[in-house]
Amino acid sequence: MTQELHYSIRTMTRPEIDLAVEWAAAEGWNPGLHDAECFYGADPEGFLVGLLGDEPVACISVVKYGESFGFLGFYIVKQAYRNRGYGLRIWNAGLARLQGRVVGLDGVIAQQENYKKSGFALAYRNVRYQGYGGGTLFSDPDIVSLQTIPFEKVAAYDRPFFLDDRKAFLRCWINQPRCTGLGIMRNQKLAGYGVLRQCRHGYKIGPLFADTPLDAERLFSALKATTSEKESVFIDIPEVNPAALQLVQHHNMAIIFETSRMYRGTIPVLSLERTFGVTTFELG
Repeated sequence: MTQELHYSIRTMTRPEIDLAVEWAAAEGWNPGLHDAECFYGADPEGFLVGLLGDEPVACISVVKYGESFGFLGFYIVKQAYRNRGYGLRIWNAGLARLQGRVVGLDGVIAQQENYKKSGFALAYRNVRYQGYGGGTLFSDPDIVSLQTIPFEKVAAYDRPFFLDDRKAFLRCWINQPRCTGLGIMRNQKLAGYGVLRQCRHGYKIGPLFADTPLDAERLFSALKATTSEKESVFIDIPEVNPAALQLVQHHNMAIIFETSRMYRGTIPVLSLERTFGVTTFELG
């Protein structure tokens, strides 16, 4: 008789987060080439792995932001080990780590009812659109590299779009390799910013925050113009922002994927009317 292997859950090491990103790629989530480093930097204790014996078979991220918020992502069980309870156990362990906080997630539509059973409520849908890069890189004196703007100004602008402090993540995110970060200035103040990063397939723009739809259009076009017209460009928009929908329609982008933004606890009031691109489905 074969002895059943012991299932255990512990914090991931930094190299194991690379494994979680590989699993995400296999699920078709198209992660960025350098996401893992920034994810780890956001909360080094925020990633759990489920082990059957010594074999990793499940993972989840439960990243803490500040004192009040947590975001759940990377909820994956290897195909051969699904429907055995391993996912539920790591899910419960993850939620226990975020006890007492408002918790957000971007969940696939098929799992929405299961998330409701754990106390999550639907806030709105986020929708991924795909288009192509290229375009004319006009000289726009208001658009500048984020590298030329003091980080504290970028972090202050970012604050209304997120429930709690995420400076550690943001500093890494806007400075990662193979990314372009642009800001738009008006009256010597930041009026919007966006980041484009290289992914397994094409490029993603996220976040894209702007004071007006015109500011968002200028940033989006400038970021897109740094890529080839043969490259795919993706952006995840909150469906509740009609101006974001107009932006992707104007650029002839097509829907390829959607998630449910859900929260356990009080649904936060964020600046969604100025959100034209979500930072990342994995970390919020």
